[in-house]
Amino acid sequence: MKAMYPGSFDPITIGHLDIIERASKLYDEVVVAINENVSKKATFSPQERKELIEKCTRHFSNVRVIIGNGLTVNIAKKEGCSVLVRGIRAIADYEYELALATTNMKLDKDIETVFLVAKPEFSFLSSSIAKEVAHYGGDITQMIPESIIEEVKERLL
Repeated sequence: MKAMYPGSFDPITIGHLDIIERASKLYDEVVVAINENVSKKATFSPQERKELIEKCTRHFSNVRVIIGNGLTVNIAKKEGCSVLVRGIRAIADYEYELALATTNMKLDKDIETVFLVAKPEFSFLSSSIAKEVAHYGGDITQMIPESIIEEVKERLL
């Protein structure tokens, strides 16, 4: 069974990477789909994000990274994925993710959404928080995968 983990990943965090790793153990293939979030101004281009994620996930034999365009369920269907994986950090995430999952059910009844709860050590973490900490010269070693820290610092300092 193939799953898709959609998100903006601007940039990928160790929390995202943990969800990818856990999903890779549950599904035959995980497609990480980079989607634009129209309500956010991106720091990295979609191609840059793809390269960063590929750098962080190259040790997973069943993870592939794509740049998506359009509705998540349409991208999932095109990629042959029947499951959407989403990470949940807190109650606020759940409310937002529930609305998305319900919308996706209405758009395509054949695609399920599975929530993976963030590990406690990642429950505070978001790309926005990591970018803000990096922008002000703070330590992001506990937020961003080690293999891409320098690229993130270069862009944000």
